[in-house]
Amino acid sequence: MTIAGIATPGKIIAVHLNYPSRAAQRGRTPAQPSYFFKPASSLAHTGGTIERPAGTELLAFEGEIAIVIGERARHVAPADGWSHVALVTAANDFGLYDLRAADKGSNVRNKGGDGFTPLGPVALPASAAGEDGWRVRTWVNGELVQEDTSDTLLFPFGRLVADLSQHLTLEPGDVILTGTPAGSSVVVPGDVVEVEVDAPGAPGAPSTGRLVTTVTQGTVPFGDFGTKPAIDDAQRIEAWGSETEHAAAVAAGLASPLDAPAAPADAADAAAATGAAPVASGPVLTDEVREQLGGAAVATISAALRKRGYHDVFIEGVFANHPGDRIVGTAKTLRFIPFRPDLFKEFGGGFNAQKRAFDTVEAGEVLVVEARGERGTGTVGDVLALRAQVRGAAGIVTDGGVRDFDAVAEFDIPVFSQGPHPSVLGRRHVPWETDVTVACGGAAVQPGDVIVGDGDGVLVIPAAIAAEVAAEAFAQEAEDAWVAEQVAGGASVDGLFPMNAEWRARYDADRASGADSADAAQESR
Repeated sequence: MTIAGIATPGKIIAVHLNYPSRAAQRGRTPAQPSYFFKPASSLAHTGGTIERPAGTELLAFEGEIAIVIGERARHVAPADGWSHVALVTAANDFGLYDLRAADKGSNVRNKGGDGFTPLGPVALPASAAGEDGWRVRTWVNGELVQEDTSDTLLFPFGRLVADLSQHLTLEPGDVILTGTPAGSSVVVPGDVVEVEVDAPGAPGAPSTGRLVTTVTQGTVPFGDFGTKPAIDDAQRIEAWGSETEHAAAVAAGLASPLDAPAAPADAADAAAATGAAPVASGPVLTDEVREQLGGAAVATISAALRKRGYHDVFIEGVFANHPGDRIVGTAKTLRFIPFRPDLFKEFGGGFNAQKRAFDTVEAGEVLVVEARGERGTGTVGDVLALRAQVRGAAGIVTDGGVRDFDAVAEFDIPVFSQGPHPSVLGRRHVPWETDVTVACGGAAVQPGDVIVGDGDGVLVIPAAIAAEVAAEAFAQEAEDAWVAEQVAGGASVDGLFPMNAEWRARYDADRASGADSADAAQESR
């Protein structure tokens, strides 16, 4: 059997966890890589189908970069591992969560089924890019759901080759599946999954093309012998990616409900349980998460969100009234609708929605105002901004204008807007409602989402992933600071930004040395 020009490999070896985004999603970061085997009979071509067996429901995709050994490897060093790789291609490491318990970590049954390892459609020469220069993307029914790059890997390709070569001989044609980024989830019959690996920074931006697999429904039931499929709530949530995504799948009729769903505490939680709002247990912005987000640039946080498939979470066109301002807080929302005289007469006066929003914003919240991008009138003025400041609000974001701009700029509260405008409320807007999902600057914002802003603009982080995004962005900031130190000391950016295997090893050693020093200082107190 030949797939994408690759002869049937003697071994297919897959890595459990290798992308920081996936490790954060799983809540654990391995110190060393771990592996499992997949049978050659699981290989499949592009354009094929994968069968979800009868009686199962949790078939999940995992878009990956596959590397193919070109030169025999035994006891090679990490710095030499990449030189033993001949080809790079796209892979989809399908798995069936319904059978994970039966395998106890071996993944024989839950990842070894026929068609569970599509490869291709084209294998690219490894020389087309360095080991840090590859990107993997996955689409489900045309929607981008995974994107990450090989420069972020916990364990670079060369290190994987070296590590495996300590234990067994890697022969030409052997395939290593190098891990999947965040965004893996469940697919159902009729879904079409596409995976592409490319090298966008290399000459000609070579690409494998899209590896296409269609999910079908199996009809042959499992027999009375052997372990049967079995799932629980933990498997459902992990397979779908989060409790929020599982709840949305239930609402869409694509998944079975949890066996023991948590009882909603109030109406907002009830809406969350149906997928109408994020689900998060306990405070979203703990002191740790707030500190991490406060120490990370919006640009860095944006990259972490993009890896998880969130590309339209930037509130476009707004800037801060104080240069250097930052905001971190949870969203409280206010929505304006277009002006109409009769509606403004009924809803524009008295203790209207605008006044209610500013009068009830809580400490640590960011008031997010939907003004439809209309900057031709004010949506906040000096009195309301002062009221928000007195109540301890973390900031105000509006995709409209600010009245009394100079006066508002004198306050301490950060205000991000499209700029000044002298007109009063009734020119273009009617204050309509609060505490609902709004569209601000082209981004959907739900009450309780996390809002982060700096000189680059304002981002929306879904509450359910705020902690993992914060942790990844904070760690990336530390890495970027270290890289900047090396550049300031005269180092070339070639191989350093992004870090190759040599620089990565030096960074890890410096980080470990710093941690050891901190521990020693703590013990001496």
